[in-house]
Amino acid sequence: MSWILLTNDDGIDSPALAPFARALSDLAETRVVVPDQERSWISKAITRFDLVTHEVVERGGVEMHTVSGFPADSVQIGVGPLFDDPPALVVSGINLGFNYGAGYALGSGTVGAAFEGWEAGVPAIALSTQGGPTWDGWQAFSRTGAALPMWEQISMVATAVVDSIRSSEIFEHADIVSVNLPADVSPKTPRKVSPMARVRYGRLYAAADGGFNHDYWGDVVELGDMEGTDIAVTNAGMVSITPLRAPASPTLPDVLVQSLETAD
Repeated sequence: MSWILLTNDDGIDSPALAPFARALSDLAETRVVVPDQERSWISKAITRFDLVTHEVVERGGVEMHTVSGFPADSVQIGVGPLFDDPPALVVSGINLGFNYGAGYALGSGTVGAAFEGWEAGVPAIALSTQGGPTWDGWQAFSRTGAALPMWEQISMVATAVVDSIRSSEIFEHADIVSVNLPADVSPKTPRKVSPMARVRYGRLYAAADGGFNHDYWGDVVELGDMEGTDIAVTNAGMVSITPLRAPASPTLPDVLVQSLETAD
């Protein structure tokens, strides 16, 4: 493998970034291109009209490239004009917060960056993690210096998962792979290949003076059986490995097609 392009949607100051970059470098040269600030819940937005600026910075002893745009911009720039040769693999993450279930994957900048890798013709893996017992408490802890051993452990296991995926034939059957790891993951944590759960998230905004504030409560609308899905597997404390295709059309019954079509 020539080199790995590492990006994220939590930005240059993500506590996961430097530990993961160091761990991935055991597999291959790893070059980091990330947004210069957090760009969560942005899907695969692309900067269309503004100039995307670029800087080289250092975090945790790792040289990193920042761009003023979005995660998908980071991938396009990293695959394209920034370096002389393209990467062999795009790795996006490790995201702070699970990206499981269809509703969350559609909105995720982490997953969106992986799909941008597919757009650029490069295999891509998105990785996300989360701990407990509460989201707010775990997120606050995850950004402290005391969390560094946790991030090093997650990064070590995540790198092993990346290695197993890129060494397999999964990309003959999938466009990208989404991985969700519990924050207390270890090398002994079971890994399960699991389909994406069909879920939607609930309302996102609440009225505020002069407008609306993002006010997500974490509610999930289940559209089918959760058993065996990425949500069920991850909530059971295991690593979910979810192969995904880019949006594709379902096969419709002939009678339905005939009711919609018109004759020549």
